[in-house]
Amino acid sequence: MIEIFDYVLEELGMAIEGIEWLFIALIIMIFILWAPEKIPKIAEALGKARREFERASRDFYGELEREAEEKSLRDESDEKIIEIARSLGVTTEARTRDEVVREIIEKSSKRSG
Repeated sequence: MIEIFDYVLEELGMAIEGIEWLFIALIIMIFILWAPEKIPKIAEALGKARREFERASRDFYGELEREAEEKSLRDESDEKIIEIARSLGVTTEARTRDEVVREIIEKSSKRSG
């Protein structure tokens, strides 16, 4: 009987091989084991699970994009701080960002004051 299905599907350009038969058999077993009235509930549960997975994926990738954008902005601000520090003669090596910013503020207030 499987040969007949293979022949018909092959003629239609849809040859089923190996693992596809496993999935077909699995689906048939589901129909046999569970009563037909339970199948819509199973399909609904699978649909909910898929929607939840897609929502979680969107949230995850959105968070990754936000973090990348924040890092990019931080890197740009760090470069700007270094540029200002150099123009005021503030050394940046072996110092924290806060230390450099404090000295920039001190030097700029002395210049304007």
